[in-house]
This record gives sequence, structure tokens and C-alpha cells, in this order.
Amino acid sequence: MRRTVGIWWLALTAVAIAVLAPLPYVGQSLASLAAGESDMALNYVDRPAWVRTFLYIHMTGGGIALLLSPVQLSARIRARVPRLHRMSGRIVLCGIAVGGVAGLVLAPFNLAGPVGAAGFGLLAVLWLVFAARGFQAIRRRDVTVHRQWMLRAFALTYAAVTLRLWLGVLVPLTGDFRTAYGIVPFLAWVPNLLLVEWLLRRQPGRVRAAPAV
Repeated sequence: MRRTVGIWWLALTAVAIAVLAPLPYVGQSLASLAAGESDMALNYVDRPAWVRTFLYIHMTGGGIALLLSPVQLSARIRARVPRLHRMSGRIVLCGIAVGGVAGLVLAPFNLAGPVGAAGFGLLAVLWLVFAARGFQAIRRRDVTVHRQWMLRAFALTYAAVTLRLWLGVLVPLTGDFRTAYGIVPFLAWVPNLLLVEWLLRRQPGRVRAAPAV
């Protein structure tokens, strides 16, 4: 029961953030959002056009990876519809590649300054490395190692959710969005990764064979 509830929580929150987080940027321009005093928009509205372009590329790639990750987590889909697992897996890997490269480019321009550049930059690098290792493993048909690396990659993909959850806690505590945002560059993803590493070591037998990506 706890495992089922956990999977549903991960799936629903991932889909919710993947759909809802980009909506303001789809419906309005950065200038309009900045006029409404959105801190994120204010940080990017006066940046060079190429920086703003990478912002949208990052949101698109990361959003696609987050949206489809619940499909990859589903053991039922892996077992019953392996073709869907493989197809969505390829899209997730492409989304991580696009979102990770764009995130690395954006890291020096983040709202949290040097701490953010370090935290989000390392997040982007590890995200790309984990996805690449997962792809290499499945090319060798090493399914167990593939799943381990992709679970690590999902821990970093899910940072889009945990970042917002932490902000929901920290903004009321600090009374300021920018102060709260300065705390989350590592907090958004390090606990996720530590939890996955703990689970992999605690239950190694649970990472069983799955269809190839």
C-alpha cells in the first residue's frame, strides 16, 4: 500500500508540475510576467535573447522528461506494453539531453547567484551523466544497471517538483521569495538522490529486468 501511494504521489505531482509550471510562460510574455512582479521573469526579462531562448528550451525539455517519467516508473507498462516504455524512454532521454544542456547554460544566470550556479550547474551535469549512463547500459542490454541509472536520473528530474515544494515551505518562513530561492539550489535535488541511493542499497533485488529503451 505504501509503495502504491508513493508511486501515485510521484506520478500525480510530476504531471501536475510538468503541466502547470510552464503555463504562465505559454500564456504571457516574460515582459508581462515581469510587470506582474514575477521574480523569475524579472531575472530573465532583460537578459540577452539567447539566454531567454535557452530558458524556454530548458522548460520544454525538462517538462517533457517530467511528464513522461511516470510512464517509465510503471512496472505494469513495462511488462504489458514494452513498446510504449521504449518509445517514451527515448523521448525522456531526449528531454533530459535538451533540458540538461539548457540548464547548464542557464546556471550562471540563475536567481540565486553563485550558490545557484553551483547547485543548478551540478544538477544539470549529473542529470546528463546519469541519463547517458542509463542509455549506455541498455545498449549493452544490462537492464538492471539501466534501471539504476534511470532511477537516479528521475531523482534529478523530480527536482522540478521538490524545488517548488521547498519554496512552498521556505517562502512563508523567510518572508521573501529570493531568500527562499537562495536556499534551494542543492536542497531541491540532493535529498532526492540520497533517497534513491538508499533505496537501491536497501532493496537491490527490487531492481529487476525491464524492457529496453
